[in-house]
Amino acid sequence: MELFTAMCLLPLFCAFLYLCKLVLQWRNQQCYLLAYECYKATDDRQLDTESCVKIIQRNKNLGLEEYRFLLKTIVNSGLGEETYGPRNVIAGHEDCPSLEDALWEMDDIFSVTLDKLFDKTGISPSKIDILVVNVSLFSPAPSLTSRIINHYKMKKDIKAFNLSGMGCSGSLVAIDLVQNLFKTYKNVHAVVVSTESLGPNWYRGKVKPMILANCLYRSGGCSMLFTNNKALKHRALLKLECIVRTHFGSSDEGYGCSVQVEDKHGFRGFNLSKSIAKVAAKALTMNLRVLVRKVLPLTELLRYVIVSRCQNKVAEHRRGVGAGGTGLNLKAGLEHFCIPPTEGAVVNGVGNSLGLNDYDLEPARMALHRFGNTSSGGLWYVLGYMEAKKRLKKRDKILMVSFGAGYECNNCVWVVLRDLHDANVWKDCIERYPPTTLVNPFMERLSWINDERLSFVRFEEVMNAMRVGGGDGPG
Repeated sequence: MELFTAMCLLPLFCAFLYLCKLVLQWRNQQCYLLAYECYKATDDRQLDTESCVKIIQRNKNLGLEEYRFLLKTIVNSGLGEETYGPRNVIAGHEDCPSLEDALWEMDDIFSVTLDKLFDKTGISPSKIDILVVNVSLFSPAPSLTSRIINHYKMKKDIKAFNLSGMGCSGSLVAIDLVQNLFKTYKNVHAVVVSTESLGPNWYRGKVKPMILANCLYRSGGCSMLFTNNKALKHRALLKLECIVRTHFGSSDEGYGCSVQVEDKHGFRGFNLSKSIAKVAAKALTMNLRVLVRKVLPLTELLRYVIVSRCQNKVAEHRRGVGAGGTGLNLKAGLEHFCIPPTEGAVVNGVGNSLGLNDYDLEPARMALHRFGNTSSGGLWYVLGYMEAKKRLKKRDKILMVSFGAGYECNNCVWVVLRDLHDANVWKDCIERYPPTTLVNPFMERLSWINDERLSFVRFEEVMNAMRVGGGDGPG
C-alpha cells in the first residue's frame, strides 16, 4: 500500500518540482528598466534657420531645384530651431571628416549619458554584467563597446555586444538581445547605449532621396540600465511585457528601401526609396498581428473578429464593395504610444494607421520638434516627454514602435511600475511645450526661392544674393 501511495505521489512531486522550476525561470527572465538618460548637446551646436542656411550654402553641388526640394522638406519635417548638429558640421568640416571627429562624437554621447546614468542609480560601472552598443554607421576597431569598457574599467567577464546596420530600430534590437541574455544569467545588470554617427556620414551630393538624411537626422542618443534582479523591482521604472520583431530582409524591395550607398560622384549617403512607406506599412501590420494577441484583452479581440466577419459578409453581398474598416482598438489594452520621431509625415501616417489622436501623437511631434530625428535614441526622447508631462501612471502600458534598415519593424510593450514625473532631458523646456505653433521660420525667410522668375536668373547670382542678404531674398 505504501509503495502504491509513493508511486502515485511521485508524478505529483515531479510535476510540483517542474512548476517550481518554471516559476523560478520566469522570475529570472523579467526585464526591468532602472533608468535611462537622453543626450543633450551644448547650445553652440543648435541648428536654427541661419546656421542651416550657412551649412547648405557650403554644398557647391546644389542647384536651384535642390534648394527648393530642401526648403519643402525642412518646412514639412516637423523640426524646430533647437535641434543639434555634429560638431564637425557646425565647424564647417563636413567635407573632410576625420576619425578623431567620429570618435569625439561617440565619446561625448557615451560619457554624458553614462555618467548621469551611473550617478542617478548609484550602480558602479564595475557592476555591469552586459553591455550592448548600437551605432549603425560607425564600427571602428577596437569596438565601441571596448571603448566604453576601457573608459569605465568594467569587469573582465562582461558580456559585450556591438550592433551596427540596424538603423532607427537598433534600440529595441539591443533590448531584445538583453532580454534573451537574462534568460541565461541571473541577477545581472545590463547597459544599452543607442545612438548614431552623423558627423562622418553627412551627405555632400545632390541626389534628393539622399539629401533627406541631412534634413532630418540630428545629434542625440540614450543610455539605459536594465536588470532581471527581482529584488530591485521597487527601484525600476518600467517592466518589459513583450517584444516582437519582424524582418523583411528576404524581400528585395524591403532590403533595398533603406540603404547606405554612394552616388555617381562617389558621395556616400543614406538612400530612402519611394517604396519605404509601403514596406513599413506591411511590416507594421505583420508585427501587430502577433503583438496585439499578447497585450489586448480577449473581449477586444473577439469584438474585432466578429465585426470583421460581419463586414466581410456585407462586402460579399455588395460584390466586393466594402463598408469601411473597423480596426482593433489598441487603447483597450494600451494607454501610451511611443511613435518614432522620424518626420512629420511618418508620425501622422503611423498615428492614423493605429487610430491615434493628437493627444497620443503629441509626445512624438514634440520630440521631433525639439530634438529632431535622433535615430535609435528617438523613442526615449518621446518617453521622456511623457514622463516630464507626468502622463505615466502606475500599471499603464506603453507601446513602442520602431522601424529600421533591413527592413525591420520591432515593437514592444512596457508596463509602468510607479508614477513617473522626472523632467529628465526636457527639464529646461518642458514648460514651453507644446508650443502654440510648430511652423518653423524657413518658409517665411526663404519662400522667395520658389519664385518661378528665378528660373531665368543665373544661379550664382541667387547664391550671392543669399550670402549678402542673409537669406532674406535676392532683392
